[in-house]
Amino acid sequence: MAHFSLIELPTFSDPRGSLTVMENSLPFAPVRTYWISGADGQVRGGHRHHQTRQALIAVAGTVVIYMNDGITEEHIALDHPSRCLLVEPKDWHTMTFGPGSVLLVMSSHPYNRSDYIDDPYDRRVS
Repeated sequence: MAHFSLIELPTFSDPRGSLTVMENSLPFAPVRTYWISGADGQVRGGHRHHQTRQALIAVAGTVVIYMNDGITEEHIALDHPSRCLLVEPKDWHTMTFGPGSVLLVMSSHPYNRSDYIDDPYDRRVS
């Protein structure tokens, strides 16, 4: 069982494809949405926030998210568009992009550089 919050989004599949629904699924109202693509093999992120909450979905490919809340650290593979990872402000996170992956990010706050914390937790976690 994951220490961090994963939401399984409702997905409806038939021979025409799959439809994944995000309706009233997040514990916050997104005010900023963006996606990262063309980052094959790259590691991005490497920060936490003072206030911003985020929801991450790999809409294509696989993105492995390293999470560390100062107590627990875990690697979580987002490998299906129905898996949504919630990133709380306290969560230091990095994202490692597999081939052809696209990561959708929804944020609770607009971009504000002063909201970022660039210092990781000590590696001495349980």
